Amino acid sequence: MDFQVAWHRYLQEGKRRKGEGEKWSTQRQLHAFLRQSIQTGLLPAGSKLASSRNLALELGIARNTVVYAYEQLLSEGFVNANRQGSVVNDIGVMLDKNLVSHDPDKAVGSLSKRAESLIDLPVPAELSGAFAPGIPAVDTFSTLRWRRLLEQEWRRCTPRDLAYGEACGETTLRIAIADYLRASRGVICDAEQVFITDGTQSSLDLCARVFADAGDKVWIENPGYVGAQLALKAAQLKMIGIEVDDEGMAPRAQDWSQHQPKLIYVTPSHQYPTGKVMSVARRLDLLRQAKQHQSLIIEDDYDSEFRHEGPPLPAMQGLISDAPVLYLGTFSKTLFPAIRVAYMIVPQNLTSALRLHFQRAFLRGRAIEQKALARFVSEGHFAQHVRRMRRLYRERRDALVQALEDYLPEDIEVHGDTAGMHLALRFVEGQHGMRSDLDISERALRAGLVVPALSKLAVGRRHSAWRGLMLGYAQIPADQMRAKVRALVDLF
Repeated sequence: MDFQVAWHRYLQEGKRRKGEGEKWSTQRQLHAFLRQSIQTGLLPAGSKLASSRNLALELGIARNTVVYAYEQLLSEGFVNANRQGSVVNDIGVMLDKNLVSHDPDKAVGSLSKRAESLIDLPVPAELSGAFAPGIPAVDTFSTLRWRRLLEQEWRRCTPRDLAYGEACGETTLRIAIADYLRASRGVICDAEQVFITDGTQSSLDLCARVFADAGDKVWIENPGYVGAQLALKAAQLKMIGIEVDDEGMAPRAQDWSQHQPKLIYVTPSHQYPTGKVMSVARRLDLLRQAKQHQSLIIEDDYDSEFRHEGPPLPAMQGLISDAPVLYLGTFSKTLFPAIRVAYMIVPQNLTSALRLHFQRAFLRGRAIEQKALARFVSEGHFAQHVRRMRRLYRERRDALVQALEDYLPEDIEVHGDTAGMHLALRFVEGQHGMRSDLDISERALRAGLVVPALSKLAVGRRHSAWRGLMLGYAQIPADQMRAKVRALVDLF
């Protein structure tokens, strides 16, 4: 085939492939064309490429474009430059052109069955928009103080801080977290039991892989946090949905006898998504049963700092000695999501084994950020920030509840407004039947309102008695709340 004809055919095929999308420069197109020609045998091994001047004239392009393409081919090993010019190397090309595909739909490889099984689950990452749950008021965070701490730690930086860090996290941060949790959450721990992770999702993935084997049964609240569902399903664990009532997760006697769990995932301080707070009696019973059945409880304490009525309830982990609890916390909800720092508190008898796993499985970094965060916590800035956010979120919660009382229809109930950064609206049977939370959620999203449907958070194929919506209020100023609620209620 004439080289000039092949070049123009390649350009036309490129236009069809990319449509109105990304437009490649002529340099990049020529380089890709020449490389493809070598791979398919159009330019066989040992053949000499035309001089840059001659090829530029033949194709009607700038000589610098050709020089660039030749230099790229040389750096990639496709050609070799000598006194005679640029000669195509023998790279064991596949002469069958059908074997060299530039169609992404025909690319080799596909998702594993494990990965494909996760696609039907909702997206756990929080969307931006009014009422999006799980997003703190990031515009109120004191970046000045945080930046000052970072700058000070960078000035103290040593070569060791630029290497891989301690596998379990910086010691100063682990000490600061242990001190804070003992004082604020009643957690019983020392720094050796604290393990730093890259976020709650990372902690959940770790728990699912390290503390259970494929096929093991694990309990999760129904409806329950989709991030936990993703982690447990990806680890090929068998999820058992346990219904949530007004006191939180409510396992029955037959659940313990017929579906004895290896792990139990709960959000007792503010159940996700219903907002229910697990009673102390229910917590103590769950701890006692877990000990008896040799089950580990994963206590996700994601927004426990923000209790609006009465003092924060103590963590389950600290209610009894030697509690079989993996305690999870995060700074993404209290500070800002992009910080990507979370932590696990592990029972004393598991720390040595988990430390060995961390040392072999993780290459830790970001020592400077962790040291700055340690000072942010130990110097009292974190507690001050939490107190300020608690006041702000209570004000916004009050504005939301008042607006809901004024505008909500009678067949919708408010739940979970005593703590956290979101509450739940529960639909009850009305004179016109049961409302569709999925339909309202989809229509709200088109209107710029992010209100996830509770029914979409049911566990697997298990039925959930909850139909309704999640409403996050941390991002919405109190003076804007009524207008947002009115816009939502108009969709009903």
